[in-house]
Amino acid sequence: MKIKQLMSVNIFSIKMDDPISKVKDIFEEKGFHHLMVVENNELLGVISDRDLLKAISPKVNSEAATAKDLATLNKRVHQIMSHDPISLKDDSTVIQAVDLFNQHKISCIPIVNENNEPVGIVSWRDIMKALGKKHEKH
Repeated sequence: MKIKQLMSVNIFSIKMDDPISKVKDIFEEKGFHHLMVVENNELLGVISDRDLLKAISPKVNSEAATAKDLATLNKRVHQIMSHDPISLKDDSTVIQAVDLFNQHKISCIPIVNENNEPVGIVSWRDIMKALGKKHEKH
């Protein structure tokens, strides 16, 4: 099975100098767990909800938040993103994705075309859902 059959094509991207407050807003509004960092249509990095949680103060959404806590939202994406992410081409197979998930501590794989432009994203959850559906058919 080709990865393009499983990948999510509804992707949002951000720029390296965007504040992480923008990332937080997108994660909360869209329910995403990963965003691709893109400049000039080229994939440069990935930022996950875990990256965000590590970077901001846990008091940000509470009444106890101080100016110092809120200032953590002013960090820039390039300060907390994973640089040079592991990616796959859009004609790759699901088995290739599984191999990457097993070899590396990653939770998503950006899918790019021949010009390294992001065209989709696949998470280990996407693969598990597909396996579950396939199992139900048998």
